[in-house]
Amino acid sequence: MSPDVAAIDPAAALARLPAGALPEPLAALWRARAQAGAPMRDPPDVLADTLSILAGLNADADVMAATLLDALVDVQAIAAGAGVAVPERLHALLEGQRAASRVWALHRDHGGGRNPEGMRRLLLALVRDLRVVPIVLARQLSRMRACERLPGDERRALAQLTRDIHAPLANRLGIWQLKWELEDLAFRVLEPDTYGAIARLLDDNRAGRERYIDAAMRQLRDALAAQGIAGDVAGRPKHIFSIWKKMRRKDAPIGELYDLRALRVLVDDVAACYATLGVVHALWLPVPSEFDDYIARPKPNGYRSLHTAVIGPEGKTLEVQIRTREMHAQAELGVAAHWRYKEGSAAGGAAMDKRIAWMRKLLEQAADAAREGEATPLQGMDADLVEDRVYALTPKGEVVDLPQGGTVLDFAYQVHTMVGHRCRGAKVDGRIVPLNTQLRTGERVEILTGKTAEPRRDWLQAGAGFLASGRSRDKVRAWFNKLDRARNLQAGRELLDRDLRRLGLLNADLAPVLARFNAASVDDLLVLVALGDVGPNQVGRALLDLERAAQEPAPPAPAALPARPAGAAAPGPGAVTVEGVDNLLAQVARCCQPLPGEPITGYLTRARGVSVHRPDCAAFLRLAARQPARVLPVEWGSRRREQEVGIRIEGVDRKWLLKDITTLVAQVGVHVASLHAEPVRGGHGRVRVQLQARIADFGQLGQLLSRLEALPGIQSARRA
Repeated sequence: MSPDVAAIDPAAALARLPAGALPEPLAALWRARAQAGAPMRDPPDVLADTLSILAGLNADADVMAATLLDALVDVQAIAAGAGVAVPERLHALLEGQRAASRVWALHRDHGGGRNPEGMRRLLLALVRDLRVVPIVLARQLSRMRACERLPGDERRALAQLTRDIHAPLANRLGIWQLKWELEDLAFRVLEPDTYGAIARLLDDNRAGRERYIDAAMRQLRDALAAQGIAGDVAGRPKHIFSIWKKMRRKDAPIGELYDLRALRVLVDDVAACYATLGVVHALWLPVPSEFDDYIARPKPNGYRSLHTAVIGPEGKTLEVQIRTREMHAQAELGVAAHWRYKEGSAAGGAAMDKRIAWMRKLLEQAADAAREGEATPLQGMDADLVEDRVYALTPKGEVVDLPQGGTVLDFAYQVHTMVGHRCRGAKVDGRIVPLNTQLRTGERVEILTGKTAEPRRDWLQAGAGFLASGRSRDKVRAWFNKLDRARNLQAGRELLDRDLRRLGLLNADLAPVLARFNAASVDDLLVLVALGDVGPNQVGRALLDLERAAQEPAPPAPAALPARPAGAAAPGPGAVTVEGVDNLLAQVARCCQPLPGEPITGYLTRARGVSVHRPDCAAFLRLAARQPARVLPVEWGSRRREQEVGIRIEGVDRKWLLKDITTLVAQVGVHVASLHAEPVRGGHGRVRVQLQARIADFGQLGQLLSRLEALPGIQSARRA
């Protein structure tokens, strides 16, 4: 944009900030530069509108101040030149806005819509303080409101950026008052004919629809109050972009859409949901075949709600959604989140979901704090939300998603398997770097390839640090799997001999350690080494353990552990006996997860039969203290089934730690339900692993824990 900088009113702009948001020297500098006509990012009305939108979102003083400062181009360089300090609390917010500008430039320079999801994830990865996101959304909305003054090409580029990046982000964060307007404004620019046609098809304008919704809400609230039902009623008219998407998805004319106007009712429990449904159908005539009970039959993604369409006031169709507050929270933030099934994207995995959920929680807190009159509702970014992914760029500006610690070789394999196989070198931001160089978010990578595919076996060795991604290692391993057995045997022998020579075990007999690696012969073990399934250092460590054991006196034979049942019984009657009766409904409590062989006790619940606990379970002790009459004697029955148990492992963070853990678990015959590792905060290289495993009985759990603690680097392994 080319703003009329002379029209900027510095005093009016500064007056929009909360008291004390900017130190006076910095405010005076900003005022002087604005009056002198320094370059500004936006015209004065756009800047004023941006601050107004942020105020409506209950943004804190730092957010407002950083928005105003960033409106002045190169404000930090100007402040440094004038000897004026920018407060440390504003640095991350200013840095985040600069990062967002780099993403916008990438979107503009490299084809925009080819990979919008990658661009959104790159933005969230570059931004250290997620309070930057409302700033960029508010600024983009202000620019879209004023985009008519731009030339046609600039206006379309701005609208494309809005549709690809900003509207989906507003949707994910639940900032609905920005989402629908961003979508509609972008739609109006990109598809003006379609937008105008739908607008004309609507039987009244948006203001009229909003008045209609307000009247319907009051009518429904009165009807619910008359029946003694406590419910929160909210409503919204459907915006034009959403109408267009539904018309395309259903291939239906606008007259066949029943949710152009919609109400949502939130109640306390499921019974109140169905009671509210009765009130709605008594108040307005239901539309046949337009009722969906997603409470009795949830959607595959877990979404639960009642949906019905009725002939509302003035004979107009009205959709009503009814759900409990718990269902609403699940739909907004859980696996059934609205943006998941609307956008059809995994959207960056659990870490990205955690960042988005954290941002939405901040916005909810901001609204609550504003209602209570608090001054600074938003807080800085939680250190737990540091991104665990790396987003690097191809020379064409496309985003490549890698795990934390991903190397340039991982990057090559992520681009394409043959690019990885033919990789000979790489440039990062124009500099030639080794193949094991770890990448950082935002770096641009160019892979240098040869004519033939020639992966190297040392790429599979953990200590070399060439590959951090299991997917990349699988691709290299698959390449060598295709080679003939003789070549793999020779390569495995060379790799192993190199390591054993270092340990002084070059001529050691390998037969005693074959069972540890599930190898039937020495040749099989050599092939496993060649393919990277077993590290040479693992074999050497196993041989050293044998030597050490031979030099020590033999320990007394341990007591036999309870054998795992040959086949775990399916859940059903007989797993637990309640007061001698084995066909009562009983379930293992998730709080303490008792296993067959442990002492247990029972508690009679109101709706789920008997809940089985360990006697020392804190949850059971609280329940028993309140209602001791519900405590029942129980014992393990004749039929057994595997139980899911949480295991917490702590140790030294090292290469292949997770692989060693999963290999051991498989050897014990335990099924892993989930595995999560994270560094211990302030632990100086220590890592914590949370493992969910299905255990047959208490004996098998004891065996697993003792063997886990015997792994190198493991300091403790205990039940969670």
